[in-house]
Amino acid sequence: MERVAKLSTEKAVVIFTASNCPMCHTVVSLFSDLGVGAAVHELDRDPVHGRDMERDLARRLGGRASVPAVFIAGKLVGSTDRVMSLHLAGKLVPMLKAAGAIWL
Repeated sequence: MERVAKLSTEKAVVIFTASNCPMCHTVVSLFSDLGVGAAVHELDRDPVHGRDMERDLARRLGGRASVPAVFIAGKLVGSTDRVMSLHLAGKLVPMLKAAGAIWL
């Protein structure tokens, strides 16, 4: 969907969430703790486009839950499991540096 594609490139890190999703809160907190000023879009708070974006993200994530969906440098990284795996493996911070999301 064009809307997800457009929004996913507005900042170095873009996170699509739902306001009542604990995993979404965890992922947003992780990026905040790393010093990332991510753009966060809560799909359930968008009555006009939220459902369509949620369907598009579920399709992109292989039919699994659509949120959280994390984009870094305009590319879909994945959901909580993928982000946490990258972080634990020491690969998330280098990705964020390469995208210009953090400098240290």
